[in-house]
Amino acid sequence: MSAVPVAPLTVRVPIAEGVEIPQLGLGVFQIVPDQVQPVVEQALATGYRHVDTAAAYNNEAGVGAALRASGLPRDEVFVTSKLRNGEQGYDSALRAHADSLERLGLDRLDLFLIHWPNPSAGLWQETWRAFERLHEEGSVRAIGVSNFLPEHLRELAATAHVLPAVNQVELHPTHRRAELAALQRELGITIEAYSPLGQGADLAIPAVEDVARARGATPAQVVLRWHVQHGHVVIPKTTSPARLVENLDVDGFALDATEMARLDALDAGNRIGGDPATFSISQIR
Repeated sequence: MSAVPVAPLTVRVPIAEGVEIPQLGLGVFQIVPDQVQPVVEQALATGYRHVDTAAAYNNEAGVGAALRASGLPRDEVFVTSKLRNGEQGYDSALRAHADSLERLGLDRLDLFLIHWPNPSAGLWQETWRAFERLHEEGSVRAIGVSNFLPEHLRELAATAHVLPAVNQVELHPTHRRAELAALQRELGITIEAYSPLGQGADLAIPAVEDVARARGATPAQVVLRWHVQHGHVVIPKTTSPARLVENLDVDGFALDATEMARLDALDAGNRIGGDPATFSISQIR
């Protein structure tokens, strides 16, 4: 539980016309299918209203079951899913979207992302045209990408009818992605950070621990607050009920300019996940 008596973060970030995303949500990467339903149910009971899944996680059905079990109105919970690499292409993306809706038990997604640019396939451009169609038809409220590099975003900006609402990327204090972040601000594409705590590695850094002690907060809360003040949408993953509360509980303190600069200075290019320039696993089991 948090050491700071603060209210859960409930800020929503506008990402497209008429679409706002809760700034802090729950990521369910690597939560196995038979565990994801109780975790998401606990998160929704705790106050989360944003759940991020993907076809490649093989847990969309459990997320959907949790949504139904919660009893919450559909429009209260923001749901994101992502397209597998092996399902890129115009027609296959349309089919895959329908399959995700069926697994989730929903009639539309709030946000649908191309999971990776998957450069060896050379299909993300036509996949984006399918996404634009889904958006126009209303079966997706907002469309975006994940793991796209500056060159991909520049190409989209020159050719797309609809720009991505979001680019979801690995981003944390030791992997700040400054060039990408600057370009996204220029293009009006919201940054959404996955592995926002560096999969825990960034929490043991002395600068983070020092700020946490000074603020009477946990290291995780300090790093999440850093994201929030940078305007990132952020989706920490946890299966712990106590950490679900802790991660959401970051609205009662603010980092000052010196503390923000101290965390900014931790950037060392420490990427944990795959390289978007080469990652081309099909993601289909």
